[in-house]
Amino acid sequence: MRCLVTGATGYIGGRLTPLLLADGHTVRCLARKAVRLRDVPWASAAEIIEGDLSRPETLPAVFADVDVAYFLVHSLGRADFEATDRTAATNFAAAAREAGVRRIIYLGGPEPASHEEVPSPHLRSRAEVGRILLSSGVPTAVLRAAVIIGSGSASFEMLRYLTERLPAMVTPRWVSNRIQPIAVRDVLRYLAGCTALPAEVNRGFDIGGPDVLTFGDMMQRYASVAGLRRRVIVPVRLLTPSLSSHWVGLITPVPNAIARPLVDSLVQEAVTHEHDIARYVPDPPGGLIGFDQAVALALAKVRDAQVETRWSTASGPDAPAEPLPSDPAWSGGTAYTDVREQAVNAPPEALWRVIEGVGGEHGWYSFPLAWSVRGWLDRLIGGVGLRRGRRDPHRLQVGEALDFWRVEEIIPGELLRLRAEMRLPGRAWLEMRVLPTDDGRSRYHQRAVFLPRGLAGHTYWGSVAPFHAVVFGGMARNIARNAEHLG
Repeated sequence: MRCLVTGATGYIGGRLTPLLLADGHTVRCLARKAVRLRDVPWASAAEIIEGDLSRPETLPAVFADVDVAYFLVHSLGRADFEATDRTAATNFAAAAREAGVRRIIYLGGPEPASHEEVPSPHLRSRAEVGRILLSSGVPTAVLRAAVIIGSGSASFEMLRYLTERLPAMVTPRWVSNRIQPIAVRDVLRYLAGCTALPAEVNRGFDIGGPDVLTFGDMMQRYASVAGLRRRVIVPVRLLTPSLSSHWVGLITPVPNAIARPLVDSLVQEAVTHEHDIARYVPDPPGGLIGFDQAVALALAKVRDAQVETRWSTASGPDAPAEPLPSDPAWSGGTAYTDVREQAVNAPPEALWRVIEGVGGEHGWYSFPLAWSVRGWLDRLIGGVGLRRGRRDPHRLQVGEALDFWRVEEIIPGELLRLRAEMRLPGRAWLEMRVLPTDDGRSRYHQRAVFLPRGLAGHTYWGSVAPFHAVVFGGMARNIARNAEHLG
């Protein structure tokens, strides 16, 4: 079949696409910027097309000749995510109907256990999207999953960091609510299997793993699988979801804007009420993956640096997407720059290895305290901070997150350009280049660019400029020194 995957730059879509390709399907991936998928391993096997679910005029070509369309986008982290997802689902449904798509498949969230329960805004939005797609006139399968356990998922990262960093913790009441987690491998198997659903099937399905646990149970089971001592967990009624999300934001890489809706969703129980999906996508011979095995599989991926996608892979619709402007475009405006060059007594290959390894556990090669403080300040005002780290300790690809940057361009052996995603009164980039020299050695060229927004932007640059000699100057010197050590 010809399958359309929206959200291919995200956590689930980025893993589903190669699975569909392996099953023999033709896959078309929708992206607002095609370059975001340029470096993924399966890029040459899929058709990548630009479009935007918020702009209906871009969608006819996207849906042309499509048999199965996956709706895997969401705007979690935006203040107006409910309205944004409602618009995207409405436009998606209309385009699919007009193009004669035969099947829509959507991954949503669990429904309340009773009519008395008031769903969180996150789950309310997921349910609304499901209703819009089910009423589209195109046969639709809505898969309702609670917590997804897999390397790089936001839920797994929350669980991992809370358990590993806090041997004893005061927790909110929701740690005692029942949850039915599911391994990401089983989620992907269901999503792929739904391509063969009969045409008359137009409904939702609960999907969950074999274990029903509380979040407290999940932390203790995680600790056991990871070889940690049993955790001391003391539930306290006074910790509201709002306070809980700030607590999660401080301890884990997941920023408050995403942690809050996830925490809100944990306030209600999330267990399956039926397993009808097994009539169409049978359970594997060994059964569904249990929680302990799912954690072990995820930890093995993290340990071996084989995490295909992470929760931070996707950038929201409101993320700054403009590339670094060319110099002529700056005429009439203001652009602040900080340029550094350093001779490197090492071959270009050694310098590039250091450049491509920046961030994450390797750090930024200068004044660690300054970078840490900047990261903490960013998190305090609702930004992503430094804790997103990096997906792979050695290799980067366009579009992925790198601490509070995103990789905007990478030319192996030559250029790494990062776009800032911290909270700023303007837009910022950091470029790192390798310049070969005639004697077989190299020069390191580094350029920071800031385009201020209003008076606050100019004031910001003026306030941080005195520290650039230490931060950016030290960075250039230490990158050169590390390259020389490797060379």
